[in-house]
Amino acid sequence: MSEQKTFDPFAVWKDIYSQSENYWSNVIDENMRKEEFSQWMGQLLDMNLQYKKMLNETTETYLEQANVPSKSDIANLANLVINVESKVDDLEEKVEDTLDKQGDQSELKRDVTRMKNEMKNLDKKLDQIIEQLSQQKQAAASVEQSNTPQQQNKQPQQQKK
Repeated sequence: MSEQKTFDPFAVWKDIYSQSENYWSNVIDENMRKEEFSQWMGQLLDMNLQYKKMLNETTETYLEQANVPSKSDIANLANLVINVESKVDDLEEKVEDTLDKQGDQSELKRDVTRMKNEMKNLDKKLDQIIEQLSQQKQAAASVEQSNTPQQQNKQPQQQKK
């Protein structure tokens, strides 16, 4: 009995796929080795970096106008808080050193009073910062509210034209 070969479409498809893959792999590899491809890729990366820079600037501007803190604003605030904490820690160390070294109650009372005053001053400064931040927020909100009616007034005028 003779064996008949049957037509297998999957084998044909696999062979075409394999040949096509090899051909296109060689073509792409040759093109990627050329100087023009490197220049094109460099231009593409430059455009991507310019787009990212523009996007960051636009986002920063939007956040500023919306009175929302950006990453840098939060980082600055965190640095301020860390500085205040370190000053408080320094004051605590000074109090402990003073308590350890001196047994004189009157001098101890003066130091405690001085530290209380310094803490009050720090508290006042923090209150002033918070008050200024809330005033800026209110000012930004009022500017935003005042801009909204102007924009609404401009739209009907433009529609009439």
